Amino acid sequence: MAHAAPVSPGRAAQVAGGRRPHVDALDGLRGAAVAAVLLFHAGLLDGGFLGVDLFFALSGFLITAILLGTAQGEGRVPLVRFWTRRARRLLPALVCLVAVVLPAIWAWGTTAQSRFASQDAPWVAIQAVNWHYVAEQVGYWQASGSRVFAHLWSIGVEWQFYLVWPLVVAAAARFRNAQHIVLAVAGAGALVSLALMLQLGAAVDTTRAYEGTDTRAAALLLGAAAATEPVRRRARRVPGRVADGVCAALLLGLGVSWALTKGEEAPSLFQGGLFVHSLAATALIVLLAQAPPGRVAALAGNRVPVWLGEVSYSLYLWHWPVYLLLLPRLTVLGEWGGAAVAIAVSLVLAEASRRFVEAPVRFRSGWARGRRGPVAVAALAVGAITLWALLPEPVPGEATVDVTQLT
Repeated sequence: MAHAAPVSPGRAAQVAGGRRPHVDALDGLRGAAVAAVLLFHAGLLDGGFLGVDLFFALSGFLITAILLGTAQGEGRVPLVRFWTRRARRLLPALVCLVAVVLPAIWAWGTTAQSRFASQDAPWVAIQAVNWHYVAEQVGYWQASGSRVFAHLWSIGVEWQFYLVWPLVVAAAARFRNAQHIVLAVAGAGALVSLALMLQLGAAVDTTRAYEGTDTRAAALLLGAAAATEPVRRRARRVPGRVADGVCAALLLGLGVSWALTKGEEAPSLFQGGLFVHSLAATALIVLLAQAPPGRVAALAGNRVPVWLGEVSYSLYLWHWPVYLLLLPRLTVLGEWGGAAVAIAVSLVLAEASRRFVEAPVRFRSGWARGRRGPVAVAALAVGAITLWALLPEPVPGEATVDVTQLT
């Protein structure tokens, strides 16, 4: 890209194709998104699930910025290198999660949770668990309490986007007006996704609309469109005070929507509500990335939300299995007390995963230097597969009363 995002104090990130300045405020947005999801799953924030759409918009923006920056710097998009880096960034923590959760849920979970974990694990492995749930009509809003991998539907959506979208950008990079082509394709794709959401969201069972890659691609594609130079150039032209005021209004609007939206019962959720939320999130992202830093950027770039953003991936992975195993055992502490303990445990596991699994593999440090990292992750994956194959599947109704023996 011809112009880079403003540099946050003292920080820069190394990405394919050259140096791209790191924007702390975007990490802070990621931290806010994961906090909303954690509170939603704890039953404390009705609309916190909308944080996932903020995740999607951020992913679309950042990934497209990397791809376009690489294309401009190298004249092409090295797809294999991109996919390898994505795998190195995301797979180790996911493999570790599955390897730990399968025996833990078998030992301490319910019969239904253990049985479904065994059935869902292969779909998690191929990053298609969202379509598995759609095919099985596993309602996200009703049945997630029995599915320890239910939250991974969104990880599946992102992985599928990472597989397909780079091909589009790579094809566009062959032309001189690549930025405009990507903008046009992303914009058109977002509108098609909206049309599908409007059609499929009218069904009684909204699982297809909520977890389908095509219906949820709108947020990812809006973020991708915002990463193109034509959009970023316009964002840079917004005066600093105006941009800060707009960012404040957008951030407040997102917070209000998280507080007031009542899950799938919200009448407008599948009739354009998710799209509007994603559009607002995208506008906030591009303004924070391109406009002169203001008070909102300073707030979002504060140490706490930035740290949450840095551990957000691991935190998202670990929190739901922790909730399923701990919250039923913490009812004596009350709703907020139990949630506080479960969140604290999730934070500890997330930081441990980031420090001892993700960071070494990602930056090729410590035990992950040379071939040791991939070998260790592969060995862990083999161990997880072995556990999945060896753990006995619980029998439905086991340890219950046989009514046929009653007299």
